[in-house]
Amino acid sequence: MDLSLLTAISPIDGRYRSKTEPLAEYFSEYALIRYRVRVEIEYFITLCELPLPQLQDINHQLFDQLRDIYRQFSPADAQRVKEIEKVTNHDVKAVEYFIKERLDAIGGFERYKEFIHFGLTSQDINNTSVPLSVKEALEDVYYPLVSELIEQLHDYAEQWKNIPMLAKTHGQPASPTRLGKEIMVYVYRLEEQLRSLKEIPVTAKFGGATGNYNAHHVAYPQYDWREFGNSFVSEKLGLEREQYTTQISNYDWLGAIFDAMRRINTIVIDLDRDFWMYISMDYFKQKIKAGEVGSSAMPHKVNPIDYENSEGNLGIANAILQFLAAKLPVSRLQRDLTDSTVLRNVGVPMGHALIAFQSTLKGLRKLILNEEKLQEDLDNTWAVVAEAIQTILRREAYPNPYETLKALTRTNEKLTGEKIRHFIETLEVSEDVKEELRAITPSSYTGI
Repeated sequence: MDLSLLTAISPIDGRYRSKTEPLAEYFSEYALIRYRVRVEIEYFITLCELPLPQLQDINHQLFDQLRDIYRQFSPADAQRVKEIEKVTNHDVKAVEYFIKERLDAIGGFERYKEFIHFGLTSQDINNTSVPLSVKEALEDVYYPLVSELIEQLHDYAEQWKNIPMLAKTHGQPASPTRLGKEIMVYVYRLEEQLRSLKEIPVTAKFGGATGNYNAHHVAYPQYDWREFGNSFVSEKLGLEREQYTTQISNYDWLGAIFDAMRRINTIVIDLDRDFWMYISMDYFKQKIKAGEVGSSAMPHKVNPIDYENSEGNLGIANAILQFLAAKLPVSRLQRDLTDSTVLRNVGVPMGHALIAFQSTLKGLRKLILNEEKLQEDLDNTWAVVAEAIQTILRREAYPNPYETLKALTRTNEKLTGEKIRHFIETLEVSEDVKEELRAITPSSYTGI
């Protein structure tokens, strides 16, 4: 079968391709090759700027042409790299040979070509390319979508900030709250975790075959190669260089990024389940779209499928993120190859997260507030004002207020507003206190 949206094995590249397509610019095979070419060329330019003695006479006006190799990198260029790889059986070496081909086409680089990939091992390229792709995907795609979700929630929190709502703890009626405040809980949580994620440094390994700049130092001992590497990784790639490494990155900070993304996903799972419950409680209706079917058997159904889709995709994402964070920092001695194939999957959990966030947003934007139902539940649950009454009675030094209210409310009989008012009249407290107690209703007892 030819690869298509219908024949793709992963739903990320099949059914949900329209939702995940932006990530192809960062995590596809084409993108990885382009990032590798970018790092190789920027490294070569930085050697020229140092300059190494053999590169000091190179025409710096050619740098724009060099950068165009990755700035104008096309799928056809990536295919050429793959053709070279069939011969080399090494993906990074194929990139080196591809760049040398392009230098030949530009002309004037014959004396300088061997400084492409000079002194490096493949992981100097991979462990800068992958973190760079993660960094730019977060900035360009992930952060804006999470921010859009937060903004939508914030709009609802403001819109519904004065809507009283019966709270449920342990699934049972509890002290009333406000709908807007409960949504604001998610705004706060997501903002905090997004801020935390953005503060995590994106680090890279760049130090030669075993992290010691052996080849660089033996060829040019007069240079401070550690400082060179720090400057190159920071100034040209916008990353932070890991100072002590083996052949590969320690992946510790990349693991921290994955853990932070997992926390954000977990918050959205919590949100999905809450809104699913609110819809099941009839607190929200859902906008109906002509032609859509909720159930193949039950015509009346309008199911909260967007939240279910989101929860499922976030569960998959979190399982992969947890594996990546636990596996990548572990490698035998100076390096084994298990990280190589694992690294190719770093875009997968982000793909599932994108599907999920868009589904949650779709679900949120279909909501129709059913304020009557919220008010009905409050009016039918007067027992929740018991906390308020017994607290005021405590303030007034009334004897055994908690036990008194417990005896009144802890019953299988329905406690109405009328019964509460009758109870208040039996209390031996001042008229002012009674007036204070009479003013308390399930709708007004919502705190600050």
